[in-house]
Amino acid sequence: MTLTDLDHMRHAIDLARLQVGQTGDNPAVGCVIVLNGHGVGEGATGQGGRPHAEELALDQAGDRARGATAFVTLEPCGERSAGGSSCSERLIAAGIARIVVSSQDASHLAAGRGLERLRAAGLEVELGLASAEADQLYLDYRPAKK
Repeated sequence: MTLTDLDHMRHAIDLARLQVGQTGDNPAVGCVIVLNGHGVGEGATGQGGRPHAEELALDQAGDRARGATAFVTLEPCGERSAGGSSCSERLIAAGIARIVVSSQDASHLAAGRGLERLRAAGLEVELGLASAEADQLYLDYRPAKK
């Protein structure tokens, strides 16, 4: 059986759903990295909000992230509140070729900045796949103001 983009995104949503209420002020995010139709890394936001889902998935994927597609339930951060590389920077550095994002993040640490950085780096960016499902994860998420 061949899995579709929607299948991979729903898996990312399922990963995030398991962490809702466990991530402090951060949203529960799921990330699945797929290369040649096979999952090579996955993660969800950790207890208390760290590490981020993309970090976990990229660590698991290792070199197999190069040329892969990342399915992420919420826009990757454009800046880290604690400093260090943002998730958008990490995805670029890992060589991700395509990213599919369900929902945009209104936080001042993202708010389109993560997606802009990814596009500027030449990644194929798609937004909105399964957004009605993913948006349900973020009904209680109140992004911090700058």
